[in-house]
Amino acid sequence: QVQLVESGGGLVQAGGSLSLSCAASGIIFSPNTMGWYRQAPGKQRELVAGITSSDSTNYAHSVKGRFTISRDNAKNTVYLQMNNLKPEDTAVYYCYIGGRSIYWGQGTQVTVSS
Repeated sequence: QVQLVESGGGLVQAGGSLSLSCAASGIIFSPNTMGWYRQAPGKQRELVAGITSSDSTNYAHSVKGRFTISRDNAKNTVYLQMNNLKPEDTAVYYCYIGGRSIYWGQGTQVTVSS
C-alpha cells in the first residue's frame, strides 16, 4: 500500500506563485512516474505534469513555461512550482505515483483570483 500526503496550495492573486509538494510512503517500486493532475468544477481531471524516476518530464500545454515539476527520489517526493498563475488554474490538484499500480493523494485546493 502507498500513501501520498500533499501540502501547499491555497489562495493567490493572478500572476502570483504557489508551490505544491507530495510525499509518498509505503512500498514503492521503481521505476515509477510521479506527478499532478487537476480537476476544476464541472470539468474532467486533466494531467498537469509528470516526471519519471530518471527525471524525464511532460507538461500540459496550458502550463508549459509557467509550472516546473521536480522530484527527490531519496525522499519519494514530487514538487510543483507554479508561477504566473491564472484564474483558469483554479482547481483541486491531485498528486499521483504510478508504476505497477497508481495511487492518488487526497487533493489540495488551488484558487487564483483575478
